[in-house]
Amino acid sequence: MHTTQTLQQMQARKREILEGETARVEKQAKEGKLNARERVVKLLDANSFVELDALAAKDGRAHGVVTGYGTVAGRPVYLFAQDFTVRGGSMSAGQADKIVKVLDLAQKTGAPVVALCDSAGAQLQEGAVALEAYARVFARVAGLSGVVPMLALVLGPCVGAAAILTQLMDFTLVAQGIGQLMAAGPQVVAAAFGENWPPEQVGGADVVAAQGGAHLVSPDEDACFARARQLLELLPSNNLEDAPEDVADDLNRTLPETGDTHALVAALADAGSVLELGAGYTDAVTAFAKLGGRTVAIAGTSSGGYLDAAAAAKLARFIRFADCYSIPLVTLVDTQGFAVVKPDGQVALLRAAAQLLYAYAEATTVKLSVVTGQAIGAAYVALGGKANADVRYAWPGAVIAPLGSDAAVQVLYKQEIADSTGDALAVRAQLADAYATQVADGVRAAEAGLLDDVIDPADTRRLLIASLEMLSSKRASNPPKKHGNLPL
Repeated sequence: MHTTQTLQQMQARKREILEGETARVEKQAKEGKLNARERVVKLLDANSFVELDALAAKDGRAHGVVTGYGTVAGRPVYLFAQDFTVRGGSMSAGQADKIVKVLDLAQKTGAPVVALCDSAGAQLQEGAVALEAYARVFARVAGLSGVVPMLALVLGPCVGAAAILTQLMDFTLVAQGIGQLMAAGPQVVAAAFGENWPPEQVGGADVVAAQGGAHLVSPDEDACFARARQLLELLPSNNLEDAPEDVADDLNRTLPETGDTHALVAALADAGSVLELGAGYTDAVTAFAKLGGRTVAIAGTSSGGYLDAAAAAKLARFIRFADCYSIPLVTLVDTQGFAVVKPDGQVALLRAAAQLLYAYAEATTVKLSVVTGQAIGAAYVALGGKANADVRYAWPGAVIAPLGSDAAVQVLYKQEIADSTGDALAVRAQLADAYATQVADGVRAAEAGLLDDVIDPADTRRLLIASLEMLSSKRASNPPKKHGNLPL
């Protein structure tokens, strides 16, 4: 047979496999959703996508996933995009084969993985085989954790095991209106509770973000791809490389006065480089940014507030990711300590506090801390006390103590308050002020060797950049062991 005829037959067969189910393709377009290949093209650099296993099929039908590699900002990335137009993107043995191959290649080459998730779940026709398919993918994702960064973009309904897959990855990005994460679908929820909720109320982007299940929420698919690219550009490709450096701001720029943690993060970082994760979920602030051209992980507490269990867990996971990839950690401390909770919440808070303490203590990456306000009790220990942080600064007026000033006065000066003949509230205020300036002041902590210096806030950026340069060759490791026992 002539080569041209063979080529034509091959191309026709390829179209047959790749075009998907016509009705589903049309439905996807009517819903305003891109198909799998359109999404891949939008995410990657122009003309960089190379597809793998393009013709893999069963019974003449594709496996509902597009896999391959390309580049983002010129750096290699592996990806898989579930194709809802083929059996609803459901997981099958064939789909798992294609995904596992991509994950194996990512490990061999040290390139990040991006999952474009749009799946109805397990392929029911395969029964237990589909469950084993998920098990294989889960095992490879878990094994790859800490080796290369992994992003999940939720661009359609992801129910049950499909939703669990997104939470196994490092970061979850959800597109509003089309992306949904659900432990159980609306029909199952209705049967269990006798109430009907639409999919968006069960697992829509805002619902998931409010529960800490989404790191970034975008208004549409294009914005989701842009966020994913921004995040990838801030991260190293793997655990043996550093993130790209890009000096684009004045290293000696002074800071304006601000008492808000978000404003402080923006002022500290190189202009336009901040990408906050999990915004709106708890008062804790977690963000990647450039500082003097270097990628840093900034962990901050709310301005003078308390740390609850959710905030502590959020900070702990962020710190552990930063340590996986040796990203320097900058901690901004201004908290009255761990929250006082009712008896039924005590253990949850203690466990989350232990997770935060463990994460910070175990981390061997560069650790810098700045006490900008209050640093009370175990929260100070967890967020950069002398035993953990490499360099420690405080601003004038910082309070570092086992208890806040008001509580300490109640314990230490109870008799003085009782014996006072003046206004009790005024006496308490005077004693609290004296305690803060004479006992718990940052200068006293520096005198005790607990801080490296009490600094002018305007110099914070310059000093942190200098510390990063000084510590750039830091080498530290934990004792040999299989792994620690994180207090989950």
